[in-house]
Amino acid sequence: MTTFPALEAVSADSGFRRTTIERRPVGAHDVEIEIDYAGICHSDIHTVRDEWGGARYPVTPGHEIVGRVRAVGEQVTGFTAGDTVGVGCFVDSCGRCEQCTQGLEQFCAEGVVATYNTALPDGSATRGGYSAGIVVDERFVLRVPEALDPAKAAPLLCAGITTYAPLKRWGAGPGSKVAVLGMGGLGHVAVKIAAAMGAEVTVLSQSLSKQEDGLAFGATDYFATKDPETFERNRGRFDLIINTVSADLPIEDYLSLLRVNGVLCSVGLPTEPYSVRPGALIAPQRVLTGSMVGGIPEHREMLEFCAEHGVEAEIELIGADEVDAAYDRVVASDVRYRFVVDVARTLA
Repeated sequence: MTTFPALEAVSADSGFRRTTIERRPVGAHDVEIEIDYAGICHSDIHTVRDEWGGARYPVTPGHEIVGRVRAVGEQVTGFTAGDTVGVGCFVDSCGRCEQCTQGLEQFCAEGVVATYNTALPDGSATRGGYSAGIVVDERFVLRVPEALDPAKAAPLLCAGITTYAPLKRWGAGPGSKVAVLGMGGLGHVAVKIAAAMGAEVTVLSQSLSKQEDGLAFGATDYFATKDPETFERNRGRFDLIINTVSADLPIEDYLSLLRVNGVLCSVGLPTEPYSVRPGALIAPQRVLTGSMVGGIPEHREMLEFCAEHGVEAEIELIGADEVDAAYDRVVASDVRYRFVVDVARTLA
């Protein structure tokens, strides 16, 4: 076993404390990573504060991980010490089922092993990236292209793949009109990726406070959703809407913005069910759907795409002792646009 400094929460309201955690020995197919940066995802907050239920304390969250290879197992051929690599939302799967063999490990029939908070056979749970090191099967280690800033690449391992996957799946590209609903940690990356794909991009946000940023990230239009005129002006306009927010919304109002055969894809997780009359879907033949992160092959593709097109997250780099305050700021929408913990300098 190797011991690493880490942060952990021991209850829903405890906040974080410094600790040390043990990682398994490096097996034949394992990669040991010294973590440099760990992004803060809103999912981390939901889990640590047990807002979704099922938190397995003590919790060490973090699934937007970038660092450097420290050691590799004897049968690892794809990585060597010193390589810059990343780890995303999951670290293992059965590797045998239909989904795994198709590169859709996130839908593993036997249950994907999340980077943190997944129960292990010994009764413990997986621990994530708010730690100085991690040991991961090489199948789930991602090479980070040299063209990407490692700190700004970390959020791509969740925010990037979460938005890239549905944009690609639903045909964002030249000639398509894409709206991004919400421009926070997920949304600002979605705007950048959709614009890089060649789509005409519109931001739909509560207010115009981030309009200058949205246009700089590649949007051509920006509308405030609190203005009723927004829905009149954009009725029947979009081929695809990526909904990145977790607020409870009048979803039919947003469906009205779609063209015939248009798609509204949600990647946020609101607490209440959507209320949709079938006619809002049937008459214009619209699609209401959702999307998870992509599989490992799509992660690799996304990172190469972002490197080629200069897509990186906009971040605020913080120290390990600032994480509790950062959580409160995320909840208050007081970050532009993603917090990243400087693990190597402030925790290791």
